[in-house]
Amino acid sequence: MIQQRFSYSEFARPLFSDYVAMAWADPTAPMPRLIGDEVLAVEQVRPARAREFGAGRAAAREAMALLGHPPRPVLQGEDRAPIWPKGLVGSITHTARDCMAVVSDAPEILALGLDMEAATPLESALWPEICTMPEMHWLASLGPSQRGHFAKLIFSAKEAVYKAQYPVSRQMLGFHDVELDMDLGNNRFAATLKSDVAGFEPQAVLQGRFVILGAAFITAVELHTDTAGLSALPQG
Repeated sequence: MIQQRFSYSEFARPLFSDYVAMAWADPTAPMPRLIGDEVLAVEQVRPARAREFGAGRAAAREAMALLGHPPRPVLQGEDRAPIWPKGLVGSITHTARDCMAVVSDAPEILALGLDMEAATPLESALWPEICTMPEMHWLASLGPSQRGHFAKLIFSAKEAVYKAQYPVSRQMLGFHDVELDMDLGNNRFAATLKSDVAGFEPQAVLQGRFVILGAAFITAVELHTDTAGLSALPQG
């Protein structure tokens, strides 16, 4: 079930610090074994969705093993967000052909956000729904053949931001609640929170990284307890 793809381990691994473990799994493979109440999440879902869920948990446990932890269940909350075992933080993402998970046990890492999207253009009709006006202006500055692809990259980066901030805020964000400043030369982005988000100062800026592989965009955000813009630590 778990395989090691050279492109992910070599090129996506540097998106996170050395305190974060990363693993890959195949969502098209036979359903892996789930642990305990994880089975409740797949009781009434399509087989393809069940395999995606299983692959995500398999990748998460492989990442746990890389950190020296035994396999532990990663349950699904009512909001469908993963419930990580005590002492661990992580993030899971998948496309139709790949699933990845990152996990950390470092006390200074507060939350992780990982997203992967197929490296295909985003339909132009969706750009205004995803992008703020400054982001639309940035897309307009690119070549016509590039705009759809980088609109998809913006989408992916905002998904990574959402996943990273959610364990802190427990707050749903819209795409226009986050505004990105993309640095294509250094494969980085800065995400400004444009609305009031619990646990963050007004206009907080979260830093992220991305990599463009042959078939996928992968984006990452790593929040530390000393991250600029945090106004409070999560309770519990």
